[in-house]
Amino acid sequence: MTLVILAAGMGSRYGGMKQIDPIGPSGEFIIDYSCFDAARAGFDRIVFVIKRENLDVFRETVGARVGSYMKTEYAFQSLDDLPEGFSVPDGRQKPWGTAHALLAAREIVDDCFAVINADDFYGRTAYAALYDYLTGERPENEHAMVAYQLKKTVTESGSVARGICRVQDGFLTDVVERTRIEKRGSDAAYTEDGENWLPLSGELPVSMNCWAFSHSMMDELIKRFPAWLDENVPKNPMKCEYFLPSVANALIKDGEGSVRVLNCHETWYGVTYKEDLQSFKDAMKRMRTEGIYPEALLD
Repeated sequence: MTLVILAAGMGSRYGGMKQIDPIGPSGEFIIDYSCFDAARAGFDRIVFVIKRENLDVFRETVGARVGSYMKTEYAFQSLDDLPEGFSVPDGRQKPWGTAHALLAAREIVDDCFAVINADDFYGRTAYAALYDYLTGERPENEHAMVAYQLKKTVTESGSVARGICRVQDGFLTDVVERTRIEKRGSDAAYTEDGENWLPLSGELPVSMNCWAFSHSMMDELIKRFPAWLDENVPKNPMKCEYFLPSVANALIKDGEGSVRVLNCHETWYGVTYKEDLQSFKDAMKRMRTEGIYPEALLD
């Protein structure tokens, strides 16, 4: 059972390779906790999607640790990995987004699989939900998404981007990307223009890029990519991104697949901003005290 971890992001808001910043007492990274949780849920194979130039540092750190108890492989996201007839716009350096990152693993992943971000902490029950879904019976064109409550995914340190979800009868019907959301007590607010703010309930379900996919999703990503490039590159050649929630949304709208929503009551933690790091460390210390994680994860 395979977990794909998307770790090729630039981390521009954070200012560095946040995927390998220690957050545990023995130098554990976020990825170490993700792999630990995945393994105890039942996953036995990890595919890291990274930049090729980061291969050595990943192998020497995360790979060396995870490889002792799970099969570990690597796929490389590259700007020039584009369909025939397309080329990288002059001056573009930003990766093409999460859907494109997942496509980097298309030659490695040959069955159903789960997907997460490298720089997000999802909590142990999220991996159990993913594993249980993938090992159960389901139609080939059905997928799943672990949904979090918005209030459990925002930070005190600045704005975040979230996919706000609409759910009916346990299935996703729509994902609306809000690229600038800020915390407002137990709720939140978003803006499209930087001036006018609209309220959002903290109870709303959101996508945190925690997915369970049938293998057919790879075919959908490949099929839909050229049309996405045609539509979006002319409008925003330097920064447009091919996002997994957008592809899932299109799949639903076109009636070509469905996405079951797996509700999660975990609190998300991350390091979108450097200021988030200490509160994340404090949360991990509390979870070790509660026995959720061992004192030294890497022993």
